[in-house]
Amino acid sequence: MAEVLDLVAELRTDTGKGSSRRLRRAGKVPAIIYGAGREPRALTFDHNDLFRAAESESFFSSILNVQVGENVRPSILKDIQIHPAKRIIMHLDLQRIVEGEKIKMNVPIHYLNAEESVGVKQEGGSVSQLVNDVEVSCLPKDLPEYFEVDIVELKLNEMLHLSDIKVPEGVEIPELAQGPEHDHAIVSIQLIKVVEEVEEAEVEEAAEGETPAEGAAPAEDAGGDAEGDKEEG
Repeated sequence: MAEVLDLVAELRTDTGKGSSRRLRRAGKVPAIIYGAGREPRALTFDHNDLFRAAESESFFSSILNVQVGENVRPSILKDIQIHPAKRIIMHLDLQRIVEGEKIKMNVPIHYLNAEESVGVKQEGGSVSQLVNDVEVSCLPKDLPEYFEVDIVELKLNEMLHLSDIKVPEGVEIPELAQGPEHDHAIVSIQLIKVVEEVEEAEVEEAAEGETPAEGAAPAEDAGGDAEGDKEEG
């Protein structure tokens, strides 16, 4: 089961871009909480406290107990906005949860024994993690913190799929309910092929240094044909 993390927030009455900028300058993070049949409410969090909490992977897949004054509302994170160039949280979207109602959350996948797997250790392949998390549907009490997928037996050119994830009782992967074609691959082991690219300038220099044989087409015509072949390909 996922952790339960405690967060302290304050209500805010002023909204808008100007208000949000002022809050951020003051070390606060604007947020909104909605759901559970109640009106959305605007909140603020202390940035440093929130940033420390968000450094843990479990923050993104846990129940968050949001305390506002004397009231505590269990919630889940639905969206987080991070500054593209700075280590700053810009905004949070939180959804209130109800004990008896199912929720949908993305749960991280932890791949175990990658370096010890048959395809890597014995066959020289590399692990390709195609999926790092998966959406689940469950009651809040059944929400897992993460999934563990052991790939120690995975061989070269083999892969595992969503259906290979062992989910606990009460937890479903909605995508699998849509049919076998949605049982996507999540991890594979492949040989990494290194392709050496020849610099275009080197090719041109080599072409200029060649002397065409008697009766051969001019070098520029040959070059033009080559470029035409590249474009068609």
